[in-house]
Amino acid sequence: MSSSILHITNGDSTTNYLKKLKFSGDFITWREMLSEGKTTTDVGSESFWKNRFEFFKTSYKVSKKKFIDFTVKEYRNLCNKKESKEIILWFEHDLFCQINMLAVISWLKTYRKGYHISLVCSGKIKGSKKLKSLSELTENQIHLHYKNRIDLTQDDIEYADYIWQLYCSDSPLRLETVYKFNPMSPFQYLASAIEMHIMRFPSINNGLNKIENTILNTANSYKLSSKEQLIGKLLQNQEKYGFGDLQYEYKIAQLQKLFTSFNPVKLSKKGLQILENEINFYSELRSENSYLGGAKKYSFLFNNKSEKLLQITS
Repeated sequence: MSSSILHITNGDSTTNYLKKLKFSGDFITWREMLSEGKTTTDVGSESFWKNRFEFFKTSYKVSKKKFIDFTVKEYRNLCNKKESKEIILWFEHDLFCQINMLAVISWLKTYRKGYHISLVCSGKIKGSKKLKSLSELTENQIHLHYKNRIDLTQDDIEYADYIWQLYCSDSPLRLETVYKFNPMSPFQYLASAIEMHIMRFPSINNGLNKIENTILNTANSYKLSSKEQLIGKLLQNQEKYGFGDLQYEYKIAQLQKLFTSFNPVKLSKKGLQILENEINFYSELRSENSYLGGAKKYSFLFNNKSEKLLQITS
């Protein structure tokens, strides 16, 4: 007999934590990182997964077997669970989670029309300046979050789907103008996440985006003896991106030319000049195959003064 509740979580750590706390219901773990690489609107379609596998294979050397076992099989489990009376989404405040959340809601809009869908989203906690992940919550805090979960209306679902469509479009310009203007949205961390997304396009100042500049800044500001220490410091200091060590490892590899050493961590003369905005690294980083959502990363520039995007027309 199927459970009356289906939990869709943001990752294995949340799933394991909820099971440890004896939450009743079935569990699906959404194992994707749609904040990275090209995305298309048709979540779950054959072309969607084919496109995602290409990204993982090219960028992270993931084998087809691993991709199917880790991600696609869990998605198929989701497709088979149709009887639940309530679907509860468990996601967090950061960009990584918020983009995955949008995709899941878009899928639910298409394939689970009329179902009771609610959302548990962690972030702000009374008495803490730091935004918290779900697995950082105490047992009492997680039960309180669960009790206060938000029932998503059809309008909420339509809104999340609309933002997902914009995220997957070939231009982020519309997304940039839209995301701030829904004060009644129950997705209280979405505007901040989209703001972080916009700053992932290369800066007009030096051709590096916010994350890449943060990597150089961190390398230059601390005495770090290894690449592992650099990644550890980036993970410790990040709050709104929600990336793991794999993503930072990949991003550092793309900036390798700007380091003379990782043992200890030391920037090259060029790396220091780029950090000071004395030279621009855009042309050397530029790639036609680099996407943020549905948009080509290097077809847009972020103007740090106006905090607006500019489209590059050729």
